[in-house]
Amino acid sequence: MADKSTFTPEEWTLLLESVMMAGIAVTAAEPSGLWGMMKEGIANSSALLQAKADAAASPLVKALVADFETSEGRTAARDGLQTKLKGAKPEDMKARCIETLNQARTLVETKAQGDVAAFSTWLYQISQKVAEAAKEGGFLGFGGVAVSDAEKATLSEISAALKVA
Repeated sequence: MADKSTFTPEEWTLLLESVMMAGIAVTAAEPSGLWGMMKEGIANSSALLQAKADAAASPLVKALVADFETSEGRTAARDGLQTKLKGAKPEDMKARCIETLNQARTLVETKAQGDVAAFSTWLYQISQKVAEAAKEGGFLGFGGVAVSDAEKATLSEISAALKVA
């Protein structure tokens, strides 16, 4: 099974970025205001905590979560995100995120074939949790829908990029 030593430092940074990009793509599809964005950010973080506690999580997923617990891992992910998303408008941000997810899946498929399904499914689950974290179209949390049409479309694009059903 794959871990950090399976990948070059640049490749590992791409995988770290993909964890964050899975949630950012959904947020960029339909920004939910400050409160909604906070809920969506918390959903992304909770997915990391769930993977850490999940005994059945793949070693690659566990290694990524463990690296997010270090300042070096968080810095690598943050710096990579800033580089890729700097100056991007929400629609460009979403496209860049989905492209990063596609690249990450292809990388894992190439270097760690046995981990690709678990890795891709985990990233998709992060996206789905973020989409479900805040209602869209309501006012102060009242009304609206759990997952907007824009978020559903983005989840479909993410599913296609990650090749998950």
